[in-house]
Amino acid sequence: MTHPLVFPGLDPVAFQIGPLVVRWYALAYITAFVIALPLARRLVQLGPKVASRLAVDDFLVYAVLGVLLGGRLGYVLFYRPLFFLSHPLEIIATWKGGMSFHGGAAGVIIALALFTWRRKLNFLAFSDRIVVVVPIGLALGRCANFINGELWGRPVASAVPWAMIFPAVGPEPRHPSELYEALTEGVLLLIVLLLAVSRPALRSRAGFLSGLFLFGYACARAFCELFRQPDDNIGFLAGGVTMGQLLCLPMALAGIGLMIYAFRRPARATDWITE
Repeated sequence: MTHPLVFPGLDPVAFQIGPLVVRWYALAYITAFVIALPLARRLVQLGPKVASRLAVDDFLVYAVLGVLLGGRLGYVLFYRPLFFLSHPLEIIATWKGGMSFHGGAAGVIIALALFTWRRKLNFLAFSDRIVVVVPIGLALGRCANFINGELWGRPVASAVPWAMIFPAVGPEPRHPSELYEALTEGVLLLIVLLLAVSRPALRSRAGFLSGLFLFGYACARAFCELFRQPDDNIGFLAGGVTMGQLLCLPMALAGIGLMIYAFRRPARATDWITE
């Protein structure tokens, strides 16, 4: 490797209008919701129907709160509990960064459970259609991580043409692991879920698509963790695994369990709703 790429040092602020500062990370989430919302509206109407288009619009508020609160609390509990125990006011300083996907996923699951209970919808059937669009946010979020120059990869041991030097962490060429995650957790997982949801035989089994998402994300994330530099305050755990990989284990097992459960139940022949 004679001429490794160098991270261009992009501005984490997308644009600023007076006192209003919009960062790429926030813009990624906003864009994801804008793209995902119309797609989710169409998916819930595919037979067997699970909800109305209006229900998807109403769920948006629940989803945003679940992602933000769950993602932040997950980061606090999983990655820096001692620091935040000593500095509790820093918990609300979200502009400094620090979100956990696994925490965000837990937050969205709680939001789904609450929303479907209040609307008397089938929890697993509704979840199946919503999870299909989640990789859109994952892909854009990882791109924002790359723009911010954060969550970089491990040093490259052999010649890799796309290895990149991140000056903030040292002169060694590293894997641009943020882009690996954008492609696997985002683009690849989105393709798999879109192909699966296009099959009526899979849509009719409540819980299968949700399980496929959990298992698919866990596999993609655990794989990408092989190239991603662990958080400095945690490092490697026993056996050389990372915290991200450890958190993926119960997610993968839950995904397998849901897919088995879905196929042990009778397929749905009629719509879940009559709207």
